Amino acid sequence: MNKQWFKDVVVYQVYPMSFQDSNNDGIGDLNGIKERLPYLQKLGVDVIWLNPIYESPNQDNGYDISNYEKIQPVFGTMDDFNDLLDAIHKHGMKLLMDLVVNHTSDQHRWFKESKKSRHNKYADFYIWRDPVDGHEPNNWGSNFSGSAWTYVPERKQYYLHSFASGQPDLNWDNPEVRKNVYQMMRFWLDKGVDGFRMDVINYISKPKDLSSAPAPNGSKYAPIEPIVTNGPHLNDYIHEMNREVLSKYNVMTVGEMPNTKPEDAVKYANLDGKGLNMIFQFEHVKLSANSNKRLGKWSDKKIRLTELKKALSRWQNGLDGRSWNSLYWNNHDQPRAVSRFATDDPKYRILAAKMLGTTLHMMQGTPYVYEGEELGMTNNHYHDIHQYEDVESINAYHQFSDKEKIVKPNTMLNYLADRSRDNSRTPMQWNNDQNAGFSKVKPWYPVNPNYKYINVDVEKANPYSILHYYQRLIRIRHHLDLIRYGNYEELDPDDDQAFSYKRHYGKQTLLVISNFTDKVIERDYKQDRANELLISNYPDDKGRTIRPYETKVYLFI
Repeated sequence: MNKQWFKDVVVYQVYPMSFQDSNNDGIGDLNGIKERLPYLQKLGVDVIWLNPIYESPNQDNGYDISNYEKIQPVFGTMDDFNDLLDAIHKHGMKLLMDLVVNHTSDQHRWFKESKKSRHNKYADFYIWRDPVDGHEPNNWGSNFSGSAWTYVPERKQYYLHSFASGQPDLNWDNPEVRKNVYQMMRFWLDKGVDGFRMDVINYISKPKDLSSAPAPNGSKYAPIEPIVTNGPHLNDYIHEMNREVLSKYNVMTVGEMPNTKPEDAVKYANLDGKGLNMIFQFEHVKLSANSNKRLGKWSDKKIRLTELKKALSRWQNGLDGRSWNSLYWNNHDQPRAVSRFATDDPKYRILAAKMLGTTLHMMQGTPYVYEGEELGMTNNHYHDIHQYEDVESINAYHQFSDKEKIVKPNTMLNYLADRSRDNSRTPMQWNNDQNAGFSKVKPWYPVNPNYKYINVDVEKANPYSILHYYQRLIRIRHHLDLIRYGNYEELDPDDDQAFSYKRHYGKQTLLVISNFTDKVIERDYKQDRANELLISNYPDDKGRTIRPYETKVYLFI
């Protein structure tokens, strides 16, 4: 196995708005992150990924960027950023920035100029089309509900936006767009940034044919994602980006790529170093999508373990020796892992959170820990639409419940409680003081009420906590080449209660057994012949007996 530094690290994702408020305005900031670096260092992570901190009108919480080379004022100044970057490096960690270049904000200078005229320097920086019969150019629907097109009277044309109307898609077929993006990337890399997480990077190459597409029964719009992902020039643009920028720096890159398969990842993130280092795939987090295709992800359906195993195993086997996996349960766009993939029932939450962490961290790939995951933070389980902040959630509720009336309001609220992005964006829970120690004033978004017993201070004080367990997971991973580089072998794919697999590296074998149920089960994988029980979430080992949400990792030499 070719050893490269991005394969050896564990990444911690920080959602800046919700991590730590240092100046008591209710919003997390750069200086707050700097204050918490000793915590992250002690956790053992190697890389910090920051969600967007650029200037933005915040229509989509920073993913609508109005100036790529300025810091959003509520987060601090460029001097604050420089100090944070320096402090991260002094603590022996690296920094991954969020690169959002499929779209900008409609307040970006490029778009403001582009909308003025069809004949200026920026006229073709975005994707414009004439009306068809007085309406949108086609029936594509935005990921955030409604049409993917918005009309601009000045040009008498529509512009394409895969997401909110305030997020116009850039025209990557224009060489000047790519030139400007690469220049911006160098601005940050020259500061010493250690790489990029690239937001929906496989959206950047649009199909040549922008005609209408089949829509789900009863729907006015065709979902845009399968239409615009993995376009005809995507690989060309990724390789060009690598040649022009990435190859000139010792950096780590991960591309967010929904609607991709392992064979796609091998093209875009081949181990030859000419593309990206890895991608974020979505197969395992889309398994519980609604059977009604009009509703897409909105559902409260539980994931079947056999399907989860099949999805994760497909990526483990499909990328082995050819590309590299990114390992994650949740992030800023996904609900809390323990609530979704296991249980947040207080009786089992701690065991379940440790089990999930073990199952993921023992696989081949680079693990990503989302802020609070190491505490077993849970979904908030809201019950009123007015409690939501996320534009995607609010739009979906009004479209499906109010306008189309295909889902009853209470049912849609159940779906939001299970799947809304807001579940992951509540403030970090540091202690049981006011606002969980996040801020001394009312936070921009309410703290989960369970912070009184789920917080860093409680976890630190308990040597058997989830936090201490994650520290052990990370240490073990850093110590064993077998975990980082070993081949993967799934065991009993039809087992709907346990997720078991082996890893092989040289003469060493790792056996992982995880019970995803609250039942006692029996499994015999000759674990009694193991040389060592590396880690488990129970204080003793009952051999073939696997207790509720138990996870065990054995080493054979």
